[in-house]
Order: sequence, then structure tokens, then C-alpha cells
Amino acid sequence: MRNLAILIPTYNESSTVIQQLKNLEIFRDSSADAISVLVIDDNSPDGTANLVDNLHLSWVQVLRRPSKAGLGAAYRAGFTKVLANDSYTHIVTMDADGSHSIEDLAAMISAITPGKSITLGTRWMPGGSVVNWRKTRQLLSRTGTKYAKFALRLNLKDLTGGFRIYSVELLRALNLKDMQATGYCFQIEMAMAADLAGAVATEVPITFVERKNGVSKMTKSIVIEALIQTTRWGVVRRFRPNADKLHYVK
Repeated sequence: MRNLAILIPTYNESSTVIQQLKNLEIFRDSSADAISVLVIDDNSPDGTANLVDNLHLSWVQVLRRPSKAGLGAAYRAGFTKVLANDSYTHIVTMDADGSHSIEDLAAMISAITPGKSITLGTRWMPGGSVVNWRKTRQLLSRTGTKYAKFALRLNLKDLTGGFRIYSVELLRALNLKDMQATGYCFQIEMAMAADLAGAVATEVPITFVERKNGVSKMTKSIVIEALIQTTRWGVVRRFRPNADKLHYVK
């Protein structure tokens, strides 16, 4: 039996996180795998952390961080906490706002391969889709993935999606403390690191639904950060490939 920890980063998600936890509770009760949740809250002014704590769910923990420091920093803190427990086999990264569905989670879990692995929920492949996104937002996501694929020589169809399952074996092989990406380019960095570590990558089509409540965390500065970082990584991969691997892989 697999033991999965689901990491859910939050910042002002009081209007969405409760429903996501209710969905996960239904899934957990019917799953053959052991499933727990770690909500990683960056000191949300709307009281998200207290709201989750007050549910008193034995399978849900809250990791309280002092301030908002970006998606990458939140996930790395979550990885560190979960990896301190030797009982887990896989770590899932998932949004709090309902954009990632439980049905797709079940399909992704079924697609997990043994050993060092990364299972990616993919929007831009046959069977995948997005709902309620403007054409400009779709173009931005598709273009970002195409550029990252070219710059980093990664044969993946969706490099910026956040719905993923990492094997603990893979995460323990990476120098997580040396990673620096803070925004959504954290997803690109993790895909690149997994490739350098020789992980098996499996893409599963998902339907991504734009949030109905709360505020999107995507900003122009996040897009610019991803472009600059990806270009830097691409240059290093071409001209200093051994140094690149030593930086990311133990």
C-alpha cells in the first residue's frame, strides 16, 4: 500500500480550501492507499490556517509559515516536513482552489511507476483541457511550456502545471535545499531536476478548471521570473551540463 502526503499551499484561501478538503475526505475514505494532507499556509490574513485547524481532521496538518514567500518556498518547506517521516512513499502537490479535481488525482495515482518517478497532470495533451481560461491565458501557458521545452531540452507537454506526484525516492535524490525558484517557475525547476536525476516521467491528461472564488496568484512578475530563470537554466544545461547535474542531484 502506498502512503501519500498531499501538499496544499495556501494564502488567503478561506473561501476554497474547505471544499477541497471535503472532496479529499470522500476520496480518502474510498482509497486503497493511505492519504494525509499538509496545508502549508503563509500567514494568510483571512485566517485560512485557523479555519483548517478548527476542522479537527486527524489526517490534516497545518504548517504555519511566518510570511508569504512564494510557491517554491512553500513547497520546499512542505517537502522538508514530510520527508522527515520515513513512512511516506509519494508526495502530491495540489492547489487549494478546486482547479485540480479528485477524479484526475485517482488517474494520476493509478499511473505511478516504481522507483524514482514524477507523475504530471497535463493540460496540453490529448484528453487534457482547461475550463474558463481566456485565450490569452491559454496562449501564455502553452508558450511558456514550449519555450521551456526548447531551452531545457525536456520532452514534456506541460511544464508549468502544479498537479504532480513525486516519489519520495526521487525527492531524496535531489538537493532541494539548493533550489531557489519562488514562483511558478518552481514547477519548471522540479521537472528539470527530476530529469537530471533520471526519474521516469509519466504524463496524465487532466481538466484544469479556473477558480471560481478567491484571487489568482499569477502576476506579471511571476511570468518574468520564469522567463529569466528558464533562460539561465537553459544556458547552463548547454554549456555546463555536469555542473548542472551536480547542483540538483545528490
